[in-house]
Amino acid sequence: MIKRNLFLVVLISLVFISAIANAQKPKKHIFKLGTSEFLLDRKPFQIISGELHPARIQAEYWRHSIQMAKAMGCNTISAYVFWNFYESEEGVFDFTTDNHNLAEFIKIVQEEGMWLILRPGPYVCAEWDLGGIPSYLLKIPDIKLRSLDPRYMAAAERYIGKLSEVIKPFLVTEGGPILMLQIENEYGSFGKDRNYLMKLKEIWASLGIDIPTFTCDGPTKEMLEAGSLPGSAVGLNSGSSLADFDLAAKINPGVPVFSSETYTGWLTHWGEKWARRDSADLLSQVKFLMDNKKSFNLYVIQGGTNFGYTAGANSGGKGYEPDVTSYDYDAPINEQGQPTGKYFSLRHLIGSYLPKGENLFPVPPSISAIELTPIEMQPFSSIWDDLPNPVNSVHPESFEAYGQDHGFILYKTELTGPKSGKLVVSDIHDYATVFLNGNYIGNLDRREGINSIDIPAGSVEKPVLELFVEAMGRLNYGKNIIDRKGITDSVTLDGTTLLNWQIYNLPMDKKFIWDLRSSGISLKKPGVFFRGNFVLSRAGGNLWSDTYIDFSNFTKGLIWVNGHNLGNYWNIGPQKRLFCPSTWMREGMNEIMVFDLYQTEPKIISGMKTLE
Repeated sequence: MIKRNLFLVVLISLVFISAIANAQKPKKHIFKLGTSEFLLDRKPFQIISGELHPARIQAEYWRHSIQMAKAMGCNTISAYVFWNFYESEEGVFDFTTDNHNLAEFIKIVQEEGMWLILRPGPYVCAEWDLGGIPSYLLKIPDIKLRSLDPRYMAAAERYIGKLSEVIKPFLVTEGGPILMLQIENEYGSFGKDRNYLMKLKEIWASLGIDIPTFTCDGPTKEMLEAGSLPGSAVGLNSGSSLADFDLAAKINPGVPVFSSETYTGWLTHWGEKWARRDSADLLSQVKFLMDNKKSFNLYVIQGGTNFGYTAGANSGGKGYEPDVTSYDYDAPINEQGQPTGKYFSLRHLIGSYLPKGENLFPVPPSISAIELTPIEMQPFSSIWDDLPNPVNSVHPESFEAYGQDHGFILYKTELTGPKSGKLVVSDIHDYATVFLNGNYIGNLDRREGINSIDIPAGSVEKPVLELFVEAMGRLNYGKNIIDRKGITDSVTLDGTTLLNWQIYNLPMDKKFIWDLRSSGISLKKPGVFFRGNFVLSRAGGNLWSDTYIDFSNFTKGLIWVNGHNLGNYWNIGPQKRLFCPSTWMREGMNEIMVFDLYQTEPKIISGMKTLE
């Protein structure tokens, strides 16, 4: 009798434990491609998605951004995954620290009751340096990106393998929020190698990524024919008319078509005016999509920031158009995470399609921003006093050839042949200040097509020429995305090729800034670091608030706060302030460091509440 009762107790306990375990298991859903629409649990499902990128938003703010998208009426988040953000060094991956923690981002999406579309590339564009492809591949002289080049594919397959391990537990087939995965990105505007696209799709499938896939391209016959894949949904960048959808369905029949990028704003380059998209036009497009029950993704719902050296570039204008640091994009949610007028207009429009009695989720409270008391900056050090040991090089080579991804390189040589005349730097990438015998004589600027300067005659027997070259964003779109940095061809003076250079690598990465020490030797030669301090206190109510560092008094360079690189600044505008999140500031003393290419005299810096 005792044994029987004990058996019943154990059995009941096991049933109880099993019931709890099953209750805790996420419910598995079925997401499929119908012949013309998406199906979730066998019912038609309209994707209303907002795009945001975890690499451009601080991890502490992810939940707020996702809640903002949900409150605007979205049921899905779309996110690019930037390969070079997670593998910045060859074979070294980071999917765990800070906003590299992609698994945590996906968990938050699910906890907030949202679905997720992943866009992992390997190429993504997105106004991101080299479209997300790691620049270490450019060390290979004849590499062919976005192709079946075995060297490129080996690296891409390694990345896909690592990423698949991260995302596999979160697929919809495993009870997670990931509904769909994109194959490459706008390939129809780049190439016509369907075997390459098919190979990528096969790699994902071989790794157990068993969810539907899609491609995305501009709504033209040529792009869709080159970029779409049988069995994969068709994304249109953008789909704004029935004719666009009909064209895609004709070219790739039997799968859903959706607007994978309905543009809420647009990107901005240095030297332009801020791009501003007409809200009326956007609302008209969204109304068309809602009226016709077409799935769509708002690109972007929140842009965030191109911190550090992550901003990309385009190849229009005179051949080079670097993107500003801010990726505000005139999006419904601004760079700092606050709702705009466009946000509330879209929320009202999307909310009007809810069934009677249903309401949108409330808009979460905004993240606060503060002004900082003007900060007195002081000269701290000079690039000329912090030069590393040089590398000797007969010919000047690119950054990548010297194992450097970003920052600056100083190219230095003695003029032993011609000592004056026209100096031509073929294909300077991207900006250089030029010094003769330690004196600044001018600049070179790829953006303006300026690759030459006159070297004046002098009395020095062996004049010293220094080219201090800055790498700005790599091209992220178009046929010419192989965009090596530095001196990419040759340097001639009066028609004679200059040889025998000394190369000083100056990546200005976190370690470089950390190791920087004060000096007072060469602070009158352009290339000066300035340092200042500001104090925050919890009692004053200004801790855990963001700010925008106003650099209006400076010319061109970089800004760090407590060692964190806020990105590039340039007085040609339109951007005059760099976003600094509260997560990079601390209670008590905070340090701000400025490196300016031109200024030798200190100026005041301040913190403002808004981008403009």
